[in-house]
Amino acid sequence: MTPIKRVAFIGLGAMGYPMAGHLARAGHVVTVFNRTRTRAQEWQNTFDGQIAFTPADAAADQHAVMICVGNDDDVRQVTTGPNGLLKTLPKGALLIDHTTTSETLAISLSAAAAQSGVTFLDAPVSGGQIGAERGALTVMIGGDEAAYNAALPLLECYAKSIRRMGKTGTGQLTKMVNQICIAGLLQGLSEGIHFAERAGLDVEDVMKVIAQGAAQSWQMDNRASTMIAGEFDFGFAVDWMRKDLSIVIEAARAADIDLPVTALVDAFYAEVQAMGGKRWDTSSLIQRLRAQKRSA
Repeated sequence: MTPIKRVAFIGLGAMGYPMAGHLARAGHVVTVFNRTRTRAQEWQNTFDGQIAFTPADAAADQHAVMICVGNDDDVRQVTTGPNGLLKTLPKGALLIDHTTTSETLAISLSAAAAQSGVTFLDAPVSGGQIGAERGALTVMIGGDEAAYNAALPLLECYAKSIRRMGKTGTGQLTKMVNQICIAGLLQGLSEGIHFAERAGLDVEDVMKVIAQGAAQSWQMDNRASTMIAGEFDFGFAVDWMRKDLSIVIEAARAADIDLPVTALVDAFYAEVQAMGGKRWDTSSLIQRLRAQKRSA
């Protein structure tokens, strides 16, 4: 596989923006594309890199391209659409998709990439905006082992935990497990904080002491204080969590797997959306409980 020097990054959202920045700061020659051009210009003003007008322009003459966009349709648009990157990405290049998508999309995109002589990895990430900014993401990968090994120097620019899970699609399946676990944890944390509030406890003190025991979690360490304060204007949006959970629930239904708690928490997130919380952080589940108290 061609040594990776020139790279493109497609999608400069809350995650992609700092991820592309880490690549530039590590010395890679980076070209970026974002649908909102002002966002790309902002990135260019912060980091050293080039801006492309289309995904195809971004991919031309690159050794590798990373994608981090919204959903399955967005991935299709930037890869196989009229101005898709597979029209120009050279043979022997590497395509890494960090978007959380369906397993089906990962398999079909791998096939499309192979037809163009490109190697594909499905590589969804976890760790949120904080993890992306700190360069401390977790990446779960499906695809060829040689391609995985070639991608490691790139991934290490913004990830602290990187693991190949198996064949194409297993990265996305692993991300589904990740979202199942997060959904349950956040609902449990929301109920715990709400109980402490209603019981008249010093909630900050409660979190400090139980965070040293078996109840400890990433969510507790990184979200409990903002949940207590009622601050949710940051992080991974409820809209995107519902998108991810819809992928999980559809995959579970197709495989005849029962996920009762995940389905219930998804319904709770729908209630948060109805409250005006579409762009709130996923930890905003607690607001649903607080709203029920006020209306009681």
